[in-house]
Amino acid sequence: MKIAVTYENGEVFQHFGHTETFKVYEVEDGKVTASEILSSDGQGHSALAVLLNENRIDVLICGGIGAGAQNALEQQGIELCAGASGSADEAVEAYLRGELQNTGANCDHHSEEHSCGEHGCGEHECGEHEGCSGCPSSPITGKNVGKKCRTHYRGTFNDGTQFDSSYDRGEPLEFLCGAGMMIRGFDAAVADMEVGEIKEVHLMPSEAYGDHDPKAVFAIAIKDLPGSEELSAGDRCYLQNMYGQPFPVKVTAKDDENITFDANHEMAGKELNFTIELVEVLDN
Repeated sequence: MKIAVTYENGEVFQHFGHTETFKVYEVEDGKVTASEILSSDGQGHSALAVLLNENRIDVLICGGIGAGAQNALEQQGIELCAGASGSADEAVEAYLRGELQNTGANCDHHSEEHSCGEHGCGEHECGEHEGCSGCPSSPITGKNVGKKCRTHYRGTFNDGTQFDSSYDRGEPLEFLCGAGMMIRGFDAAVADMEVGEIKEVHLMPSEAYGDHDPKAVFAIAIKDLPGSEELSAGDRCYLQNMYGQPFPVKVTAKDDENITFDANHEMAGKELNFTIELVEVLDN
């Protein structure tokens, strides 16, 4: 079985018709055995359904989708599971466990973000992903844009503390350059690199995970949030907004009456440093 997920920044992209990349998972005996990135080449609703069919996709997991696109998928014999959000990898695992529910057509306006799910407070998630939520100011350009790039990298904070390293894992990171799978500054750095080149870059928050927003830190009365009594400071979970859309948060404080959450990305507001080595470029 092959499952495709609308994909951006490591998460489920919320507008099927504007999807630039899908992450395709091969599944055997209920477990993911392999995955790859599939480019949409800027095609529209109906063409996307045909593209998925041509790549033998059995199931599509997405966020928002309109009725026309839903009908196009039905015509291609592709099962739809709409209304997903958050980590693409976690969405697939939830689907395989039978925990992901399909909302059907749920998108009427391109300017809205639609997503839903059954994640409640107390359902923990790791918060780890490669992409970012920052808004690009202009398209990334360079000879490597649109190509699969394999890079080794080491990430550090300004004090020299390492927060991530592909060298330590022993496996280069592969991604489609310019597709929004990586934080913008990383993507832009790789766009014009030569194979074998090593580059040092310093990224401001606007080029990485954005600035820390104090308005994204809020408190809720424990009595008004069933399940929150089981949480402790440092835990991560999903809350739901007024539209039923889930979003990840971290518990920052808790007393007898209230619990405080932070919806900022854990790297928000941080300046990041990367040593990037371009190992290989694969033409699609």
